[in-house]
Amino acid sequence: MSEYEAAAEVIRSRLGDLRPRIGLVLGSGLGPVAEAIAQPVVVPYRELPGFPEPGVDGHAGRLVAGTLARVEIACLQGRSHAYEGHPPDRLALPVRTLRRLGCEVLLLTNAAGSLRPAIGPGRLMMITDHINTSGVNPLIGPNDPGLGPRFFDLTEAYDANIRAALRAAATEAGIALAEGVYVMVSGPNYETPAEIRAFARLGGDAVGMSTVPEVLAARHCGLRVGAISLITNLAAGLGGPDLDHADVLATGRAASADLSRLLTRALPRLAPA
Repeated sequence: MSEYEAAAEVIRSRLGDLRPRIGLVLGSGLGPVAEAIAQPVVVPYRELPGFPEPGVDGHAGRLVAGTLARVEIACLQGRSHAYEGHPPDRLALPVRTLRRLGCEVLLLTNAAGSLRPAIGPGRLMMITDHINTSGVNPLIGPNDPGLGPRFFDLTEAYDANIRAALRAAATEAGIALAEGVYVMVSGPNYETPAEIRAFARLGGDAVGMSTVPEVLAARHCGLRVGAISLITNLAAGLGGPDLDHADVLATGRAASADLSRLLTRALPRLAPA
């Protein structure tokens, strides 16, 4: 039995009658969203075979399953990052576990820096596409055909129907939802002003150190994907203050209410029939 299969079995043994078909990953400072989950079943990552435990403030390191907006979900409260030293394929294990658990939709969230001053701190940005400059890909190495094909298309990495549902939910909630392209860097350092100028010229709108490996793993194994960035700061050279992780966490906590309102309205639209 693989580690993701074993992890899914541990989770399933705790869920009772819960059958989540939507997975949610919460990024830096966004953990409070999990507090809105009703009748939560909590499983620490340390109890799940192979799960990498986050080593960064703002990532609790536990799975919370239950209902949000009357939709059964499995929420990963915190993620690990390549810059912590985890092998890239290890970053795919939580996503594969959600798929094995029966999830069909994956919603990803992250904290990101803005490359466009018009999309300022505190805004939510729906990711429409990405540019991977990090060199991190969890699919490098032998392919398991039981998970997905060796080669697969990413023309629509971020599902059009999920994007439409998020737009409609944002309108209903009165949230000014931005849209844009997410650039992934490896970190852990923040970017230089020259890098930020280059990313903007490439077509990027926000930059961060996560999410793309999960998108690749999810599309490989057949999950439909949607993603939201919480903009926590203007990137280097755009006139904001010096970058600091504590500020990222504070902005994340402050914007968690908007993210909760967005998800509460989007999840019923996304629940598989």
